[in-house]
Amino acid sequence: MNEVAKVIPLHADARVRSARDRATDRRSSRPVPDSEATPLHSDDGFADGTSDDGAAGTSDDGATGTSDGFADGSGLRARVAGQVAGAAGFVRRRLAGDYEVDEFGYDPHFADGVFLPALRPLFEKWFRVETRGVENIPAHGGALVVANHAGVVPIDALMTSVAVHDHHPQQRALRMLAADLAFEMPVVGNIARKAGHTLACHPDAERLLRGGEVAAVFPEGYKGIGKPFSERYKLQRFGRGGFVSAAMRAGVPIIPCSIVGSEEIYPKIGDIAPLARLLNMPYFPVTPLFPHLGPLGLVPLPSKWYIEFGTPIPTDTYAAAEADDPMVLFEVTDHVREIIQQTLYRLLAQRRNVFMG
Repeated sequence: MNEVAKVIPLHADARVRSARDRATDRRSSRPVPDSEATPLHSDDGFADGTSDDGAAGTSDDGATGTSDGFADGSGLRARVAGQVAGAAGFVRRRLAGDYEVDEFGYDPHFADGVFLPALRPLFEKWFRVETRGVENIPAHGGALVVANHAGVVPIDALMTSVAVHDHHPQQRALRMLAADLAFEMPVVGNIARKAGHTLACHPDAERLLRGGEVAAVFPEGYKGIGKPFSERYKLQRFGRGGFVSAAMRAGVPIIPCSIVGSEEIYPKIGDIAPLARLLNMPYFPVTPLFPHLGPLGLVPLPSKWYIEFGTPIPTDTYAAAEADDPMVLFEVTDHVREIIQQTLYRLLAQRRNVFMG
């Protein structure tokens, strides 16, 4: 069966559903026997327990959908049953086309049901990410998260998405502003769109921010993510301040974000430039494990991560003309960069061990 997705505008505040959908919701809201309980998933397949009406469900596992275990076998059976029911509900909705995408290709049903759950084991068990200051992201309205970038592969962007969704009181979606390469890769480009990522350009950034979304940008770009291990945690240039201009035009706050731990997952000790040019890549990294160990070298090292969101920097106090003033843009850009750099130094000083934290 072919999927028939309904396309909704970015600025829509509510989903438009048919009378059949409402009737289905009313039927699904009846009391459920204990044998049919689904502690991890709702009937419509959302991994975070959110119902189709947007009402947050409560599970034994907490907001992030994780669990520390069950006291007996019945709890384990209930958990497995919940996972099966959640998967079945997800498939049912996909086959029925009962999901929505916005004008950028963002598919919340896919993001909440597939994309984020696939990342949580890395976030919670492998990198053991600690999130701080996420409440600095506003509960409503647009905001621009600006973060440092590192690690050879942009896993830091994915972990930041999980941090915002799972730890923010409103479980807000983080819309990444990604480079062209992310959308040119087969399969990856389609997944990136469905997960909420969009091209890092002024028009898209401004539309997202004006539409009340939380967007994220990594101004260092390839210079940051592909820098050698010897330059770890030393911020590269932040460009010409394009992200500041977009925030000013939309009148949204800038949230500095500092990430510690990403530099150590793939320590880059070399670069095979001819192979990078052949593959049309910005670099072809050499690490202590890759390419010497083949696929095994692609496993990231389990460093301990910290993600800290700083105090919002307001932009709605600037005049409209200042969004095009190079001196103003440079001043604000440098201020954001300095906040992130100093926070990185502070977090590094508090960290006793790369892997234990």
